[in-house]
Parts: sequence; C-alpha cells; structure tokens
Amino acid sequence: MSAVSSRLPVFPWDKLEPHKATASAHPDGIVDLSVGTPVDPVPELIQRALVGAANSPGYPTVWGTAELRDALTGWAERRLGARDVAHTNVLPVVGSKELVAWLPTQLGLGAGDRVAYPRLAYPTYEVGARLSGAEPVSYEDPTELDPAGLKLLWLNSPSNPTGRVLDKAELTRIVAWAREHGVLLVSDECYLELGWEAEPVSVLHPDVCGGSYEGVVAVHSLSKRSNLAGYRAAFVVGDAAVLGELLQIRKHGGMMTPAPVQAATVAALGDDTHVAEQRARYAARRTALRAALVGHGFRIEHSEASLYLWATRDEPCWQTVAHLAQLGILVAPGDFYGPAGAAFVRVALTATDERVEAAVKRLG
Repeated sequence: MSAVSSRLPVFPWDKLEPHKATASAHPDGIVDLSVGTPVDPVPELIQRALVGAANSPGYPTVWGTAELRDALTGWAERRLGARDVAHTNVLPVVGSKELVAWLPTQLGLGAGDRVAYPRLAYPTYEVGARLSGAEPVSYEDPTELDPAGLKLLWLNSPSNPTGRVLDKAELTRIVAWAREHGVLLVSDECYLELGWEAEPVSVLHPDVCGGSYEGVVAVHSLSKRSNLAGYRAAFVVGDAAVLGELLQIRKHGGMMTPAPVQAATVAALGDDTHVAEQRARYAARRTALRAALVGHGFRIEHSEASLYLWATRDEPCWQTVAHLAQLGILVAPGDFYGPAGAAFVRVALTATDERVEAAVKRLG
C-alpha cells in the first residue's frame, strides 16, 4: 500500500521546534506569535447557545438545520452584500481547513488536472491538490496562467500570510477570466471582517460577480472573528450546482457539523457586537506590535488586513526567526508560505494583551 503522505510536503511547523525551545527559555517566558490561534474567550452568548444545544443525541444533517441555513444566507446578504442567497447557495463545513484540504478530492480532481493558488499562500492549498493527485501550480497573477487543465483556482483575500487585499476591480477581472475559461474560482475570505487599512470585498458582491454565483464559491470561518477555532465552524457560499454536488458527497462521507456547533454558529452570525469588540482587541495589538517592529528595524509590507504582520529585515527568514527567539519571541518563517517569503516572517496578532506588551518591551 502506497503512503498518501509521501505526496505531501514536510509538515512545516515541526521545523520551528528548536526555535520554540529557545524562546521558551526566556526568563519571562515565550511570546508565541507564530500560529494564528485565538486566545481570547469565546463570547458568552455563543457558549450559551452551545450549552443549550448540548442535549443532541441524534445525528445532525450535513446541510445543517433550516435555522442555520437561514443564518448563513442572512449573514452573506448583510455582511458580504450578496443578493438573493438561497439555502442551495450555502453549506456548513467542519472548519475551513478541512474544506481546503479535501475540496479537490471531493470535486473529483486527479492526475492531469491543475489546482492554482497564490505564490505566497496558506500551505493547505498545495496539500489539497497533492492529496487528490492533481498538479499544484502557484501564480503571481492568475490571469497569466495557462487555463489548459486548470480546474480549480484559489483566491485568498485578505491574504494569509501577507494581509494583502484584492480590490473590487481586481476581483472582477479575475472572476471574468475564470468564467471565460470554465475554471471554478474559490475565494478563501476567512479574514474578510478584519480589514485595517483596506475594506475587503467578497467575490459574491454583485459588483464583482454580476449578481450570479455561477462558477464562484466563497469560504468563510468563525475561527478568528468569533474565537471559535476550537469549534470547527465554517461554511461556503456560492454556486448552487457546486455546493449541491459537495452536499451529496459529504453526506456519504458523514462530514457533519455537530448539532451544538450549528446552534453556536447561529448565535455567532446573529450578533455583531462581539465581532466589533474582538476587532478592537486585535487593532490595539496590531498598533503596538507594528510600532515595535518598525522601531526594531523591520519593514512591514502589505498587512492592510488579516491577523498578521508581514515583516522583513531584508535577511533570510530563519535568521530573523533565530534573532527573535533569542528575545523570547516566536514567529513563523516566511518560507512556510512559499519561496517568495524567504526574507520575511509572519507575526500573528493572536496573543494576550500581557504577552503583546512583553513582546513590545523586548523589541524596544
């Protein structure tokens, strides 16, 4: 039996362990700014919804409750500006990483097919292509790709790791190109509600997609905007034909969002107050860390949105990682996200106020 793992790159975070040990040895402890995992409490109203649905002895449905689908369609129209979103245009998933990793396989892609993603990107886009046996290809401008054999085009705006935002005109141009060539476009928009110096736009906005969801799907997550990474709560919105096919496949695979998490998702999407409060926390941390990094000799590029600062001292990224580890600060090396990141590090805003304050002092 051939090992499927042999198709995959080395799991990158294992390479960071020696530097984590160095940072952990700091007398005042480690400040871990490497992984973008939430550290703030789950909002009380979401916890109450989860507990209130705890007595759920039966199997949940893959498509979710009608209440959940109402919440998804309502949020997409209210927050993304999408129009006429029906239940057939939404599908809950078990965290967005699961969707990204398995989408090419669930679409039936394989040898001879190509999956494209940004040259600086979340590693799971490549992993998903390799799991299916398709060919992964990276791009600077997707419209310069050869469309032959290209079956899936990933966009990521706001970007992980760079925080770059594609504006409305750019998105419109790319959507038109993908449709012209019959390429399914899937836009990972998990950081859309965390714009700082730019206002991110969804591919589902009528000015971008022309009011039609044909050939277009958007991926959204509650992990960052609602501190629900531990709940694995995410969803996709868009082309009803694509989502209908995924629904049938995922029914067979038993890929069900737990019923209490479905209830929690309804509560989360129905409340904007906790989102604004969390944004304010991240904004304050971002301001403090950005100033400290610049004062320490870093240059920040892009970073107009998302939960990261894309920073460089114009040296090899692992040299920067080692330098910061000596200060007790752990960051992610840019080459985790592609060769183009070799001189950068990704600095996450996901640390407590106390730990961010400690990092600022050390950088000073």
